[in-house]
Amino acid sequence: MKLHYDTISAIMIKSRAFDKIMTITFYDYKMAPSPRRTRIILAEKGVPHESVQIDMMTGQQFSDEYRSVNPNCTIPALKLDDGSVLTDNAGIAVYLEETYPEPPLMGRTALEKADVATWQAKIEFGFAMPMAHAFRNSNPAMKNRALPGPYDYAQIPALGERGLQQVDNFFELFERHMEGREFIVGEQLTIADITAACTFDFAKVVGKRISDETPNTKRWKAGLKQRPSFGA
Repeated sequence: MKLHYDTISAIMIKSRAFDKIMTITFYDYKMAPSPRRTRIILAEKGVPHESVQIDMMTGQQFSDEYRSVNPNCTIPALKLDDGSVLTDNAGIAVYLEETYPEPPLMGRTALEKADVATWQAKIEFGFAMPMAHAFRNSNPAMKNRALPGPYDYAQIPALGERGLQQVDNFFELFERHMEGREFIVGEQLTIADITAACTFDFAKVVGKRISDETPNTKRWKAGLKQRPSFGA
């Protein structure tokens, strides 16, 4: 099974750290929320890269060719020219922030960085993870695929139900927090906004939508939609 390349040849970039030519390859699937987070970071920071589409609908993430890149069989993955492969959003975000510090997406001051990390954790564990449980444990298409990765896990309907409750609770928490705010933390976009926005969009698959009942969230999301990176 061949991987589909978006571009004909690799885009070469100059490494600030090693003063040599590097090639960044981004393994993506445009229909999935997780790689979208990396896609937005790459766009916000203007990082040249080569994109490779991995078709999850046909199970291409389980192909031998992709397993040789990422044995976890998950997307996204970011491959560097030295052969290093970053296989989760957390690691990818840190690498890109260190290598391309402008614009900063993890805060500038120690306090901002702490606030971003705090909200990132709240979103990951209080929203993104419950959302994944709700989807994977209730959708018939996810039978025996309750968790991503190379192993099969049976669905647990109760986890799906609990996930939906957690999503509802997060909607309320977030709506209160966003009163009078343009961004989740500070005065500019951070990875917390990116993670939250991608998860809110994905929540539609289980019937959870931003509405007129959450005007602060709706305003925040409309502002992000104006950024070109969010259409990437």
